This record gives sequence, C-alpha cells and structure tokens, in this order.
Amino acid sequence: MAQQPISPLKNFFAGGFGGVCLVFAGHPLDTIKVRLQTQSKPSPGQSALYAGTFDCFKKTLAREGVKGLYKGMAAPIIGVTPMFAVCFFGFGLGKKLQQKHPEDVLTYPQLFAAGMLSGVFTTAIMAPGERIKCLLQIQAASGEVKYAGPMDCMKQLYKESGIRGVYKGTALTLMRDVPASGMYFMTYEWLKNSLTPEGKSPNELSVPSVLFAGGMAGIFNWAVAIPPDVLKSRFQTAPEGKYPNGFRDVLRELLREEGIGSLYKGFNAVMLRAFPANAACFLGFEFAMKFLNWLAPNL
Repeated sequence: MAQQPISPLKNFFAGGFGGVCLVFAGHPLDTIKVRLQTQSKPSPGQSALYAGTFDCFKKTLAREGVKGLYKGMAAPIIGVTPMFAVCFFGFGLGKKLQQKHPEDVLTYPQLFAAGMLSGVFTTAIMAPGERIKCLLQIQAASGEVKYAGPMDCMKQLYKESGIRGVYKGTALTLMRDVPASGMYFMTYEWLKNSLTPEGKSPNELSVPSVLFAGGMAGIFNWAVAIPPDVLKSRFQTAPEGKYPNGFRDVLRELLREEGIGSLYKGFNAVMLRAFPANAACFLGFEFAMKFLNWLAPNL
C-alpha cells in the first residue's frame, strides 16, 4: 500500500503529545535511575545508600512518599513537549530529505540516519533540562536543599557559571542521543512493519502492537544510551572543576574505582522504565497523528 506523505509539522505536534505521555509514565523510574547512577561509592565497611533498583524504590517511598518519585518532573515536563516535538520533527525532516519522491519507502539505514538527525535537533533543549532534572533528583535524595525548583536551579547555575553552567554536559548528551535516537526510530519502524498484516498499512496497527513496538524501541534505545548516560549524569551533577577534562575524567574515575560494570549503573531501572514509558510515548504520538491527519489531511 502507498504510504502517507511525510509531514514534519504534524510530527512536531504529535511528538510533543507523545513526549508528555512518556514523562508521566516513566518519571518515577527515571528518578531511581539517576539516584543509583550518582550515589557515591561507600567507604570501607559501609554499605551503599541503595542496594539496587527495588531498594531505592522502597527507600524513596518510605522517606518521601509517592511525591518523591516525581521530584524534578517539572523540568522534563517543561522541556519534554518542545524536546519531543523537535525530536519527531527532526525524524520527519530526516526522512523527507532522503526521499526523491513522496512515495519512496526508506531503507532501515536511512531511517537510522533520520533518527540520528533527530538526536542532534534535541540536544539544545535536552542538555539544560537534563542538568536541572539530575540536580533536583539528587538534591531530594541527599536532603540538602539548594534549589527551590527548576527555575531557581537555572537562575543559580547561570549566576554561578553563565550559560556554560546551564549547558554543562552537552557533548555527552550528543554522544548519548545521536546513536540512541537512530536505534530508537529504526527499531520502531522495523517492528511496525514486521507486525503489520499483509495488505494493511502500518498506520492501521492495533493498540497492543503499537505499545509493543514503542516499548521495544525504548529498550533498544537505552541499550545504546546507558553508558554515555551514566557519564552524563555523573558529569552534570559533579561540583564545578571536579572533572577538568570532561567525560574522559569521569570515565577514568569510574573504571578505576568501580570497573566496567559502573557504566551500566541503573540498568534495571532504565529497562523497567523504557518499555512502559516509550510504549506510552508512541501510542500518544500515533493517536495525535491520526487526529491531525483527520483535522488537516493536506497539511
């Protein structure tokens, strides 16, 4: 069947809605992931603050209640709508740029390239939002209140270090998001095509199939993204001047003190979150896209 012409503008609005769905579904496990990734190595004879994903979950609930799992959510909610809008817009644009004719079907390497472009597009929004989110999440865990909220955090970062302080970790965000976004979108399109019955369009996929394709896309995305994400979380939450050579210092310290396994800290939390969060994201995206196609079929 002929595919529907690609509309980057519709991707923009539908992606924003999908991103909001993702944050609501996935933020609690994101909080746990960041706390696990940034906890200090225990002193000899002492045990770590959190023994693992479920221990962190139980302790957060016990100390802070359900609200503790949603600490720092304002920053990603504010950033996620434009970020996912730009992400899906970049993917749509990347696909459109590679088409010679509107009916051309792209290969999987071309879909991977379009996904990588979306990762470049999102970094300008993603880097400061991630920095603020991580700082608020570890602040809640330590009990030492320095920032009153996302805006106060941004103001203090800017006052202390200027725009560089707000955008600390941008290179690591790029290292994480460019290849991971390529894997994300390519996997989703591959699974959508694989699950589509013969003679049907991928746009007619059932809700369970969309949820499965979106959830698995999230799993594949994070399989690529976890090591640079660990480095990014460490670097963005470190005191100013601790890592003068950037991520190379973070990498050396982690490998020296905790070994290669430290690059997969928070793995369980990430994978537990990845499926439901991204399933919700793509379901929201597909729902919004169908609504936009009905509302403005020629846009």
